[in-house]
Amino acid sequence: MAMASFARRKAFFFSRNASHSSSVDVLKLTFSRGFASSGSDENDVVVIGGGPGGYVAAIKAAQLGLKTTCIEKRGTLGGTCLNVGCIPSKALLHSSHMYHEAKHAFANHGVKFSSVEVDLPAMMAQKDKAVSNLTRGIEGLFKKNKVNYVKGYGKLISPSEVSVDTIDGGNTVVKGKSIIIATGSDVKSLPGITIDEKRIISSTGALALTEIPKKLVVIGAGYIGLEMGSVWGRLGSEVTVVEFAPDIVPTMDAEVRKQFQRSLEKQGMKFKLKTKVVGVDTSGDGVKLTLEPAAGGDQTTLEADVVLVSAGRTPFTSGLGLEKLGVETDKIGRILVNDRFATNVPGIYAIGDVIPGPMLAHKAEEDGVACVEFLAGKTGHVDYDKVPGVVYTHPEVASVGKTEEQVKALGVAYRVGKFPFMANSRAKAIDNAEGIVKILAEKETDKILGVHIMAPNAGELIHEAAIALQYDASSEDIARVCHAHPTMSEAVKEAAMATYDKPIHI
Repeated sequence: MAMASFARRKAFFFSRNASHSSSVDVLKLTFSRGFASSGSDENDVVVIGGGPGGYVAAIKAAQLGLKTTCIEKRGTLGGTCLNVGCIPSKALLHSSHMYHEAKHAFANHGVKFSSVEVDLPAMMAQKDKAVSNLTRGIEGLFKKNKVNYVKGYGKLISPSEVSVDTIDGGNTVVKGKSIIIATGSDVKSLPGITIDEKRIISSTGALALTEIPKKLVVIGAGYIGLEMGSVWGRLGSEVTVVEFAPDIVPTMDAEVRKQFQRSLEKQGMKFKLKTKVVGVDTSGDGVKLTLEPAAGGDQTTLEADVVLVSAGRTPFTSGLGLEKLGVETDKIGRILVNDRFATNVPGIYAIGDVIPGPMLAHKAEEDGVACVEFLAGKTGHVDYDKVPGVVYTHPEVASVGKTEEQVKALGVAYRVGKFPFMANSRAKAIDNAEGIVKILAEKETDKILGVHIMAPNAGELIHEAAIALQYDASSEDIARVCHAHPTMSEAVKEAAMATYDKPIHI
């Protein structure tokens, strides 16, 4: 039975790692003692960048007994993600969703108001409070783990030295046996479009608007554009998304993507796909965009109060001194590393958004842990094929593993199992049943290849699938796990049943 085989695999995994960890512990102790600085100012590890990859790498290095310094130019830890990205955007997504639900859904549950209104300053204050508390929390973790924290802009001056222009106007040189570049990414600009963070804004500006724009145009139908478009659409903006590609979120499974787009359109979001922006006029009170079909053709105009440029992100390596030291990069500026995160320059490593792989905070964290584990004589590993991705709209869309299109391209015989949330008792009970679970499994072995979920809280549900993929589980393994009733997670179980056999409730 599949479940029994899974149990055997798990027992082997833990017995193997128990014996492995004991030898590694001896190696770790020997290595960390050898790295001790004996009063020297030289660090074992210097991390440039205090974002999710950088601060996690610094804490983990310190936990492994390595003398560690982290350099961060912003003056607050957490990087783009915590300060002007993941965290504040999720705060606004949640707040705007609460308003939208109060306005459009509460009455169906017997909760009525005479009026509902947006207090935008209060909403922004809640977002800022969350960010502030979390950044202070990371500083507390640095102190707890004895990570030295230097606030300033770091630049490599040798494979073992970083010159830091501190935020108080001074300069210091930080030395380290190993230097990890974890400087993250920045907003990708578009030719002919100047971001002023007032009328033409980046994701940073979208988190700090002081008024709700009547008309918002989003350039780019990726994760960030759709999330920020959702925030302001819920609060009353008329949102139009302009995308050069023929589809939104091109990395998403096509079947799920189509359902997702229909859902966003029902919420009032408009899409202009296969369309490019060829001109921007800001001479008036608003912004006038000149559009053209991606393949060429007649031009049209589109007016907006605010335009959000959300065309992706680019590695942030400006002013690091990579060229001077000969650190190799690819054609789009990503730092090239081997499977131990080492660059071509001995002693210099790189993780997170500055290297190839998904530009996601959780991927950067895993990079950071794996990198310093290698430095401490342990074995680190990150499987980029098993990094989950989530679009935090409503409903959310989450995925891990391969899409159906990717499986087809590999020529692998496969099965597909699907289960709609319309048939899930918990989803029906809370009147929030839009969405689907889709599982792809190898036909011969039933090994799960990919899982895609569109649903409320899909970002939480996806991790059952992530664990299953990590252990090379079959769809029958998930199907034979007892899931609590009534829960949304039962839809995952039913989709797994549909993959290897038949579901019960459809």
